[in-house]
Amino acid sequence: MLIVRILSAAAILIVLAHGASAQTIPGENTLLSEWGPDDERGAANRITPQKVLEATRLIKDGRIYELGRDYEVGMPLFPGRHYSLTIPGSPTGGPVGSNNVVYHDEMVSGQIGQVGTQFDGLGHVGTRINGEDVFYNGFKRSEFGSAAGLDKLGVENAGAFVTRGVLVDMAGYKKVERLPVGTVITARDLQDALKQQAVQLSEGDVVLIHTGHGSLWMVDNEEYNRGAPGIGMEAALWLAEKKVAMTGADTWPVEVIPSENPELAFPVHQELIARRGIYNFENLNLAELAADKVYEFAFIFAPVKFKGATGSPGNPIAIR
Repeated sequence: MLIVRILSAAAILIVLAHGASAQTIPGENTLLSEWGPDDERGAANRITPQKVLEATRLIKDGRIYELGRDYEVGMPLFPGRHYSLTIPGSPTGGPVGSNNVVYHDEMVSGQIGQVGTQFDGLGHVGTRINGEDVFYNGFKRSEFGSAAGLDKLGVENAGAFVTRGVLVDMAGYKKVERLPVGTVITARDLQDALKQQAVQLSEGDVVLIHTGHGSLWMVDNEEYNRGAPGIGMEAALWLAEKKVAMTGADTWPVEVIPSENPELAFPVHQELIARRGIYNFENLNLAELAADKVYEFAFIFAPVKFKGATGSPGNPIAIR
């Protein structure tokens, strides 16, 4: 717990040093939103009309990169989660009418916002503090949690993302095909890789990190699920300082697993999502972007508006 408090204090000092208007809730390990006490969008607020226009100017040849994985039985899943798709009957209905039309429907079962290529909303991760579960902007689960959907911080509040995307090719920078499980990506790693790519971050960016871990997807699911290379707390704080809107990676947690401190569980999720309102995108396919050395692009994604959901499936795209 001492380490958690130290990290929290360090994060607060960084915010204050850079003039952010976020404030701590006295006695609690969280931050109030700089966009006001009712804010449920977090860092999505950084995507201004000017930022959208900046993204469109990055489109030079119209090449589309699909960053989402296929949702299919047998894909890597976090322990305890499941996914299935069934076509009821075949055909599901018909023939109907004199033209004998037939049709198929599908029935999907699973934690659909948290399987496959998954977008973490702000209601996904919180922190238990003195017996109370606290989420982004100080919202307490006891006041908004419901089995029928969250009354606050549902993914429908995030809105659409059209902004500048930046790929950080850490595997390329380290000159390896794949970073080993447990490799900690530091702030210096990010800075040096970006310098080598001749790219700088700006407010409202989506930062996607290519580690090569995605090459294990549906090839060696056991190794894929065993852990992951990813950003550590130092890198997370640096990205927060840069005021990015979202982080993402070709791994299932984006952060490093096992964690730097074995006593902590998903501390980067807590820091970025719960304290900073910065979204997280997991299980992305970034291999084509890395192979083509596409380091800046227009990033486009609209979460499915499942009211009260913790996240969303989807197929984000990059356009260069």
